[in-house]
Amino acid sequence: MGKFLIDINLKGKTAIITGATKGIGRATTIALHQVGANVIALGRNQKELLSLKKKLKKRIRVFQCDMNDYENLKKIISKQKRIDVLINNAGTNLPEPFLKVKQSSLNTLLNVNTKAAFNMAKLCVDKMLKLKSRKKIGGSIIHTSSIFGLVAGPNRTVYSMTKFGIEGLTRGMAVDLAKYNIRTNSVCPTFVSTPRAKKYLANKAFNKYALSNIPLGRIATESDIATAITYLSSNAASMITGTNIIIDGGWTAK
Repeated sequence: MGKFLIDINLKGKTAIITGATKGIGRATTIALHQVGANVIALGRNQKELLSLKKKLKKRIRVFQCDMNDYENLKKIISKQKRIDVLINNAGTNLPEPFLKVKQSSLNTLLNVNTKAAFNMAKLCVDKMLKLKSRKKIGGSIIHTSSIFGLVAGPNRTVYSMTKFGIEGLTRGMAVDLAKYNIRTNSVCPTFVSTPRAKKYLANKAFNKYALSNIPLGRIATESDIATAITYLSSNAASMITGTNIIIDGGWTAK
């Protein structure tokens, strides 16, 4: 019987992470760095990017950018020598009931959560394929989705629409890119204890709503999500593509 090895090691690989300044993005940047990756962190907040760079010290490059600025994204990606892993994490939410959704909110969510995610994925895949050994060494793309890309929630119609779109993008990319040995998956968290979510969770009624829907009875941590993303990024997940890891404490199992 062969020896079993757990290969969660990204030494020599370059991973690019969007929305890297806070929450899941920051935690994932740190986690990928811990397993040896060279990391490229993208975000809007220059101060937070520099803080991240100071913390990790080496094997990190940071770029300030807005995900809606396609030309700037294109310029940033073109400067990179190689990309092996993309964590398509940048996203936003503007909770509104369906009957009161503003056009501005609709456009913001579609542009950031769906259009920008597609554009970033296409730019990075184009860069990945410039490496002649890509089929041999493989590549990995992980989209940050949500349980609301699988089920509905109150005041989240547009958000769900965009995240259901990310789930479709994940599967479509997985099929089209399999021949290049580039895997595409998503992670679908429940509410995570990020700086943004803590504002909502501070509301007693909202906190009760969230916890009452999670059988494990607790809110996910940033580390819970970053760990799953790191696994999907690595060769330990070399046979996994076109699917998602649901990190919801049992929410969608009911």
